Amino acid sequence: MGMTDSQRPSDYPDWLSALARLIYKLAGWHVEGGPPNLPKFLTIGAPHTSNWDGIHMLLLSTSLGIRMYWLGKHTLFKPPLGILTRAANGIPVNRQSTKNAVEQVVETFNERERFVLIIAPEGTRKKVDHWRTGFYYIAQGAKVPIVLTYVDYQRKRVGMGPVIMPSGDIEADFEIFRAFYADKVGRHPEKMGTVALSPQEKRRVTRAAKSKES
Repeated sequence: MGMTDSQRPSDYPDWLSALARLIYKLAGWHVEGGPPNLPKFLTIGAPHTSNWDGIHMLLLSTSLGIRMYWLGKHTLFKPPLGILTRAANGIPVNRQSTKNAVEQVVETFNERERFVLIIAPEGTRKKVDHWRTGFYYIAQGAKVPIVLTYVDYQRKRVGMGPVIMPSGDIEADFEIFRAFYADKVGRHPEKMGTVALSPQEKRRVTRAAKSKES
């Protein structure tokens, strides 16, 4: 586990980052932490309970001078809408491809010299009893760290926290995620998802562990 480094070259003009920080200051919010000094990493945004979370991520990324990309269905990138979605840092994922979404995104990481991807592991603004694990396997496949990004409406804090390199022990790494987000409160606390593996994922992990032992 490492902490963030403020020396990463900025992806935005200084004046634009200063404007984003001013907006937060006027709104009574505080920005904490910063991105690691790395050209590529995956960051997760949680808790995700409101459309306002997307606004926060846009403001946060601008204030920190880091361009964060997001994933969308490939149909959203067809003209004329595609001009806007690409301009808004969208990355298409073709679900009809012979390659699954994880493989496609890993390829995108490998093809680019600088790339930061943000994923909301809850996958929805509704309450869920587990996180989706695609983000973990993307980071593991691309050999990039996971940065823990958050919005805490209770304390009016938004920022980037620890840098976690996937260890391969997803259960142990999820315990780190759970502990970090334990005191972060979403805009709608009743909709906050549980930081846990799904029963299906737990069974898959158990089978993989037994396979290694045999």
